[in-house]
This record gives sequence, structure tokens and C-alpha cells, in this order.
Amino acid sequence: MLMKKGSILASLAVLLVVSGCGAKTAQPSPSQGAQATPQAAASKVSGKLTFYTSQPEDDVTKLIAAFNKKYPDVKVENFRSGTEEVTAKIQAENQAGKVQADVLLLADSVTFEGLKKQNLLTSYKSPELAKIPKDLVDPEGMYAGTKVMATVLAINTQKVKAIPTSWKVLSSAESKDAAIMPSPIYSGAAAYNLGVLTRTDGFGWDYFKGLKANNMSVVKGNGAVLNAVAAGEKSYGMVVDYLVAREKAKGSAVDLIYPTEGVPVITEPIGIIKNAANEKAAQAFVDFVLSEDGQKLASDIGYTPIREGVPAPKGLKSISDFKVISSDITKLTEARDADKKQFTQLFGQ
Repeated sequence: MLMKKGSILASLAVLLVVSGCGAKTAQPSPSQGAQATPQAAASKVSGKLTFYTSQPEDDVTKLIAAFNKKYPDVKVENFRSGTEEVTAKIQAENQAGKVQADVLLLADSVTFEGLKKQNLLTSYKSPELAKIPKDLVDPEGMYAGTKVMATVLAINTQKVKAIPTSWKVLSSAESKDAAIMPSPIYSGAAAYNLGVLTRTDGFGWDYFKGLKANNMSVVKGNGAVLNAVAAGEKSYGMVVDYLVAREKAKGSAVDLIYPTEGVPVITEPIGIIKNAANEKAAQAFVDFVLSEDGQKLASDIGYTPIREGVPAPKGLKSISDFKVISSDITKLTEARDADKKQFTQLFGQ
């Protein structure tokens, strides 16, 4: 994915500008009139589709149900876990001779870059990519972003009275023993954040040493972080934005803050495994996730869509309203294992 340092910010800004302007409806070419109807095309897609993802279980259920309304003859079987565990499963299956998944939807582009380097993905340039910002799509068609997800500060509003504006609150005296974050060993978003923040001026490994010294708790995934903050077990959390917005909408005593230094952003890409058992269904699944219907579903669930013309849900800031911090995608890919090893040595995870 073309996400060199600085390019992601520009591309995401373009996304917001375009999405704010709305989009014209694509007009079919004369040749398309002779093609099969969408209903007829959908009826030709059938069989079992194996889907590996890091999305929350409820979201997976809703996505598959919506897909099956259009493709009722496809039986979707899914495996869900944190991105790092899903990736470990893929590696184990590859070592055994065959990756069982057909299609993947995981946290971040660094994960897909790693799979691409191993020649585990196949190229598919969905017609829906015409509505997705080019810089958030792998130019070889190996994967494409599906959402815009920022990692933010979450607070318990009954415990935190002075609203923080900086990530530095997590290493300050006021949050000692009271902050929590997901583990980069389990969460792809957390692994991405670790790579970005350790390469950002003003943070680096010294920032994480400060978190450790402040007795930052580390748990498996983002969901566990939010649960701890919402329950008042912790006052501060480092967590993806959509989870906090959903919980706040339910009436929980939580709020989300986009720190002034900026926030790391992932795009939860989708891609198809090389030599997938049901490549036709996998392509239909990719098309659906990137389609207007699929992106409206993502917004209804609570994610910021990536497709032009589909607005962000209530409670989340538009990308133009906060600062994005990023790093060179190639360097992040090359350094991920070393970053996780260093984190493990520091936090003892």
C-alpha cells in the first residue's frame, strides 16, 4: 500500500474532502447493458467461503448476514480472533501446506504487507475500488482498506475530571496505576500503534518506558481495554475510536479524546488468499464490503467508512477534524517482529 510517511495524511484528507462533497452515481457503459443482471450474477456465486477476521463477533455476524442477503447460496464459515493470532494461524496453516482461508479482513496494512511479501495473497482489483482512495489500496491489487479507524484516548468520565489533551497523560502521575492498553502481541492495531509511536518525535521507546514505569496495564485486545474503562476499573485507556463511541451511545460513562499530537490510523484492509478454494465467492465478498451497501452497513455498525460519499456515524470525528500520525509502511513491516520482541522484553507480556 502506498502509505509512505505523510502520504496517508494527504490521502485521508482527500477522502474526507471527497466524501463531504458526495459522489455521482456511476453510469453503466453501453456494454454493461448486455451483461447479466446483478441478481443473475449473484445466483452464480455459491459454495463454502472461509473468512478469517479480527472484527468483533457481533460485527462479523451482521456482515455475513448482509452478504448472504445478496448471495444466499454462499455458506460463510469464519474464524475470528486478534489480528496477531489470526496471522499466526495463517502461518501455521501455510507451514502445513495450505492456508484454509479464502478471504481475510484484518487490522492494518502492515499485516497485509507481510503476507504479500510471503506471496500468500492474490491480486483482485474489484470494480468497487473506483470509489476508494487510491493511496489506501495496494497498487498490485493484493488488498484494500475498508474503514478508517483511529486509536484515541478513552476516559471514564466519573473518574477523570480534568479532561486530558495529550498522550502524555498516560505516563503522568494522575494516571499511575489507572491506565490500560491492548497488547501488540495480540492486537494488530496495537502493533501498528507501537510501530508508529516509537518512530514519532516526542514519543519513541522512552514513551513506552514511561508507560511501564507508570504501571500501565496491558490486556489482550481493544474490547478488554474499553470494558475496563467503562466499568471504572481503569480511568484511562488507549483504544480504537469506534468502540468508545458505541459505548458512549449506550449511556456508559466514557468519552473519547483525539490528542493534540495526533492519532495513529488503520484501515482494516481486505484481501484474498492465493489459491483460495472459492475465489469467485471471495471476490464477491470483497465487492460487497467495498460497495455502497457494504460501506453503509459499516457506518450503521459504527465504523467510519472509507468509500466516497458514505458519511461517518454519529459520535466519531471526521478525519479532517484530527491530526494523523504515521510512519513508513515498509519500515513498519520490516520492524514489526523486532518491535513486538522489544515490547515483550519491556512489559514482560
